[in-house]
Amino acid sequence: MPTTGNPVLNLSVFAVFVLITLYIVYRASSRNVTASDYYAAGSSFTGAQNGVALSGDFLSAASFLGISGGIAAHGYDGFLYSVGWVVAWLVGLLLIAEGLRNTGRFTVGDVLAFRMKQRPVRAAA
Repeated sequence: MPTTGNPVLNLSVFAVFVLITLYIVYRASSRNVTASDYYAAGSSFTGAQNGVALSGDFLSAASFLGISGGIAAHGYDGFLYSVGWVVAWLVGLLLIAEGLRNTGRFTVGDVLAFRMKQRPVRAAA
């Protein structure tokens, strides 16, 4: 089976990327002390920065390819699927995110453990 390229060069480039990634993770993790630092960046993001991050979730190439593929395969129903996805996300955001913020917890598991017996909830999570 023929190989393409130089295996040593390929592994070297891969190793460099892994080392750079580990360095970035090490630098970022040394600044996280509390759960707020980890989950919410210490509440240091502005509304505009948070909006850019959320739009990055929805404006990804996978989203566009999936939605355009759904429209191509199913026509108007594929378009309604894309609209329904965004509306469902907004409803979930309004129903769940505000409750999480009001309790001061960061995950649904944390809120359930706070409201109910902690041990069974943690075991299920």
